[in-house]
Amino acid sequence: MRLTFLGTRGNVAVASPLHALHSSLLVSHRGRAVMVDCGEDWLERLDALSPDAIILTHAHPDHAFGLRRGAPCPVHATAETWDALAAFPVPASQRRVLAARTPVVIAGIGFEAFPVEHSIRAPAVGYRIAAGRGALFYAPDLVAVIDRHEALSGAQLYIGDGATVERSLVRRERGGTRLVGHAPIRTQIGWCAAEGVGRMLVTHCGSQIVRADPDEIAERVRALGRERGVEVEIACDGLQVLVR
Repeated sequence: MRLTFLGTRGNVAVASPLHALHSSLLVSHRGRAVMVDCGEDWLERLDALSPDAIILTHAHPDHAFGLRRGAPCPVHATAETWDALAAFPVPASQRRVLAARTPVVIAGIGFEAFPVEHSIRAPAVGYRIAAGRGALFYAPDLVAVIDRHEALSGAQLYIGDGATVERSLVRRERGGTRLVGHAPIRTQIGWCAAEGVGRMLVTHCGSQIVRADPDEIAERVRALGRERGVEVEIACDGLQVLVR
């Protein structure tokens, strides 16, 4: 299974040569490819990319608004995400509804949606992705994974939220008890250590990473990983990785 990081920038105003486009991952296996997330930056690029399918984590603009003019292929998302995108001109024949914790095969690649805490208005999921002997978990926007052990068990790779390195961007919803926002990279490294995942890649990079000197921020993140026995790297646009 080959992963291509089409974009690694979060919903921030700044950009850099390494993090220019909104976070999106292309998962390829045996000549077919699925695009995970399609933010606003992809509005004019979709036809050229021509994936076999698109799958969405949630309905925020930097993850789904590349579909504002429709899609060239089937699009898979949860019912909550489709409710938020009801006005988008994706015909019913191309809309595929995903149920949480129900594995599906899309273009020969296995996906299982795991609910994550992130947003009240745009409920999000992460995906356990498997093909051949490779398995990984992808969650670019989250506070926590609801069924973390099941999501990460046996995965060779975790790809997570780079909105912040150590400072918490987590808060409680107004008037409620649910958490919203972004877990720091340090926290996510702890999840990997606890679940036996030895490798982590960071995407959806926030301004703290995008503005930083690339070598300095990369070493800072690696050092956090070494403290917990996890190999951690910051992904960049165009990075390709094999998982097998």
